[in-house]
Amino acid sequence: MSNNSEVKTVILGGGLTGITLARLLKENGEDVVVLEAEEGIGGLCRSRTEKGFTFDTGGSHILFSRDCDVLSFMENVLGKNIDHRHRNTKIYYKGQYVKYPFENGLHQLPQEDLFFCISEFIKTLVKVERGEIAPPENFREWIYYTFGKGIAESYMVPYNEKIWNYPTDKMSHHWVDGRVPRPPVDDVIRSAIGIDTEGYTHQSVFGYPVHGGIEALVRAVAAPVADEILCRFKVTSLRRKGDLWVVSDGDRTVEGERIISTIPLQNLVTALENVPGTVSTAVRNLKYNSVACVYIGIKGEVPDISWLYIPDPDTGLENRVSFPSNYSTEVAPPGHSSILAEITYNEGDTVSGMSDNELIDHITGSLERMGIISPGQVVYTGTDRQKYAYVVYDLHYLNNIRVIRDYFEQERISLVGRFSQFEYLNMDGCIRSAIDFAGRDVCR
Repeated sequence: MSNNSEVKTVILGGGLTGITLARLLKENGEDVVVLEAEEGIGGLCRSRTEKGFTFDTGGSHILFSRDCDVLSFMENVLGKNIDHRHRNTKIYYKGQYVKYPFENGLHQLPQEDLFFCISEFIKTLVKVERGEIAPPENFREWIYYTFGKGIAESYMVPYNEKIWNYPTDKMSHHWVDGRVPRPPVDDVIRSAIGIDTEGYTHQSVFGYPVHGGIEALVRAVAAPVADEILCRFKVTSLRRKGDLWVVSDGDRTVEGERIISTIPLQNLVTALENVPGTVSTAVRNLKYNSVACVYIGIKGEVPDISWLYIPDPDTGLENRVSFPSNYSTEVAPPGHSSILAEITYNEGDTVSGMSDNELIDHITGSLERMGIISPGQVVYTGTDRQKYAYVVYDLHYLNNIRVIRDYFEQERISLVGRFSQFEYLNMDGCIRSAIDFAGRDVCR
């Protein structure tokens, strides 16, 4: 592509959303170009392979969805490069592995903790039905309202404050319905007396690429539009010229009839001129988390666990530990296994000031204390950090996002994907947003 070129649709960002959009719009007959700031595509769905180990650089990903169309799309695109596993997920609670979700593993708790959880769950249920508890006004109140004090204080509040790195009483609760299922009363009681129950059944069987990590999905989606992707194109300027948009990285220029942004709103507004102060302030006030990923390659085996939630801050900074070598036999060398630990953080906090070596030492120490690895097993370590990882819904989110969306609708810039819509979308949600925007039936 020359330094100056014109297309119908310019897509900002070559992550999963942007690449899916490009594919679908091209199949619709549109002339598209994708502008990606990094050296390669993928965004939060990139992977890296070193010394025979493959890790996902934006945190551990799996393929699952309640959306049958999206699930079929992902599996069809990957073809034979996909394997399936039964989920075996645990919560590390007081030195033992408790079944996930927490309310489905109550019988594994110490007896006093079990009584605390089931007693408070039932008391809260009765009070809610009698109208004795006011409807929740924030996320923490929603947790207590839904699960009762026992489950809330034993797991839900500490884990959520760890992963969001934000006080739950200062978070909105508008987003939880549908994402955090309300546990069936019968299941909670069955779990408490030791009858096996299963939660989050839509991910009880999940898929994962055999080769290439989660980036294999993005590359498979991107195959038909590979010639329409420009990497190392960091958008520094976005302006109108008559009926066209002019996009520049300071060197190259691309012109298009319309703009679809999948990049973070924070990066988009800095490229635009004359953004109203109210909009700039609203974007600046949006809350988000960064994530640090620590990779550990070991000689030998890891527990037969898919991933492990760690609510207790005294156990370690990590909120989740995954075992990629349990997803695919091809992401670690023969006789070896892999571990991926995720730590959410924000600029200026303790984690942001830690060096890579300090993070690695912290995680290996935590894993040793939990009995997951032994000294001398580690043969590979690595780290990656992603600035934009999780959208945080604070109490001002709804007002801020309304101001932002009204402005971009007026400017006729379409916002699609996690950090442009500023919604906590999983991979299937990102693909669904692209499908809906393109108006496509992907299961034809």
